[in-house]
Amino acid sequence: MTVSAEQISSFIDTTKTLLLFSSKEEQYQWFKSIKSKQSFQSLVDEIKVEAEMLGKEPLRELSFFNFTRFRDTGSRLEYEKHYFNKRKRLNTFAFMCLLEPDQSKYLKELHEVIWSICNEYSWCLPAHLKDRPEMVEEIDFLKLTEQQGYTIDLFSAETAFALSEIYRLTEDVLDPLIKKEFCRKYTTESLHLFNISLISGKHPHITGAAVCAGSIGAAALHLIIDQQLLADILERVMNTLHYYLKGFNDDGGCLEGYGYWQYGFGFYVYFADLLKVKTAGNVDLFDHEKVHKIALFQQKCFIHNKKVVNFSDSTEEATVFLGLSHYLSGIYPEIEVPKNELRASYVEDHCSRWAPAIRNLLWFDERKRGQEWQDATYYLNDSQWLISRNNGYVFACKGGHNDEPHNHNDIGHFILQSKGETFLKDLGSGMYCEAYFSEKRYEFLCNGSQGHSVPIINNQLQKDGPEYCARIIDQLQQDEEHMLEMDLAKAYEVSELNSLVRRFVWKKVNKPKLVLTDTYTFSSTPDSIVERFITPVLSLSYESDGIVLSGEQRLKISYDSSHLDLTVHEKDFLNHFGEKETFYQLDFSVKELSQLCRVEFEFSFL
Repeated sequence: MTVSAEQISSFIDTTKTLLLFSSKEEQYQWFKSIKSKQSFQSLVDEIKVEAEMLGKEPLRELSFFNFTRFRDTGSRLEYEKHYFNKRKRLNTFAFMCLLEPDQSKYLKELHEVIWSICNEYSWCLPAHLKDRPEMVEEIDFLKLTEQQGYTIDLFSAETAFALSEIYRLTEDVLDPLIKKEFCRKYTTESLHLFNISLISGKHPHITGAAVCAGSIGAAALHLIIDQQLLADILERVMNTLHYYLKGFNDDGGCLEGYGYWQYGFGFYVYFADLLKVKTAGNVDLFDHEKVHKIALFQQKCFIHNKKVVNFSDSTEEATVFLGLSHYLSGIYPEIEVPKNELRASYVEDHCSRWAPAIRNLLWFDERKRGQEWQDATYYLNDSQWLISRNNGYVFACKGGHNDEPHNHNDIGHFILQSKGETFLKDLGSGMYCEAYFSEKRYEFLCNGSQGHSVPIINNQLQKDGPEYCARIIDQLQQDEEHMLEMDLAKAYEVSELNSLVRRFVWKKVNKPKLVLTDTYTFSSTPDSIVERFITPVLSLSYESDGIVLSGEQRLKISYDSSHLDLTVHEKDFLNHFGEKETFYQLDFSVKELSQLCRVEFEFSFL
């Protein structure tokens, strides 16, 4: 993984500027050929339909009022809606120029949107510019330097990647004035991407490191001719990607959630592929065991069709970038190729990212036939995740700590599903806003432990920070039963709590059931213990020994009603898409409190 600029320089082929194809003729023939292939029809049709719709809409410039709205109100949706729509225009008309090179109307639209993007005040989102030089009220122009005056975020880097790649694919038809404007933008602003942002190489160990570094590296590979300058940039990029990989545990689990795996690791792969081509295979970022493990995360995280283990900031359902999956399966034989029905549509990415969009075409392998996710049980030892798929029934739980990337305070939390229907759920990611990433983060129901299936002790929730963590006591995997036992006491700041051992036993025979046992030891009698479980809003009926949650399937929660009182609260929160979503908090209060308390629940599918 560690390669010096000198080593990189010796491998670079500076004459090779077209990296996605071996020649312009191959590029032309490939786009011509896919129009007549049935296997590509749905992908191509989606692009054509979007082009038809966008062609009827005027190109909308980004307004000053919307740009400053986040600064003034904390709301980010208004500006981002038009920002991402413009990127969708860029992608769509670039595709149509490649698919229909004789249709001048598409080239006209491509020229207009490139011109517009090149003249944007910033390629960054306003939400990423708080307290940055671009947003300060007064600027001393005598002291302003280039380095002080430019910020790089995920989307500025992605825009550079997109424009550089589109430039290379369409440069033979672009107007000279558009080329000049393109070069001006890169000379005055985008060279900051190459010369400033990666000097330290110490970006946060999260998705942003891969997206920014991968995008900058890709743009450099497409544009920079000077061999030594390119090698220097690539050395910094690879150093940053080294820190990105350090952000993963050795088990390859993406603690930020599946969407961030698809996003961050995707950009790692896009760059690694271009680098491999540019260096004739001599620099191979896939030849790394941790990268191999990370690549396998997708098939572990999906649990039924589009449902995923949505711990942290993840949505409950997701689709796959089929091109990315096909590409990775060609490198790592153990990759499970998903069925085509899980493919993300062209318009599904609301951020309209060019890099995955074109690779979903280029890397789609019509010879590969996907399949259902296979029954399997995975224990991610370092991440402390247990995931089990068995004949349509799913159990997943986690330990970990409360300072994970995109952290939720959720130590000891779990998910239960039957045939794709969720019964014990994770709320997933909420609507992103300024407060969501502030000191108020854990006041949001979906982020704090109040919105997870974990205990509340003496009216105290779990705390956030790396010291608030689980200690795994034991785990056992057998053909018919899986067990995971962890101590959750360190997740709380309750002085008299000595231990809280949560034991999960997942029994897979016939219709599976989960037995959950919590054993508390205190130095003095506690004031209260509430066992909280998070469920969707389902029909709820009471029986002598428990309750039944009914949807298309049914789940019985058995418990000792002489020992526990049940209260049901209906709550709601704004999900990631800004939609109100309701759910139940099932609160089981322990009636008789003592220094040693043991509570048991049995979750049985009927």
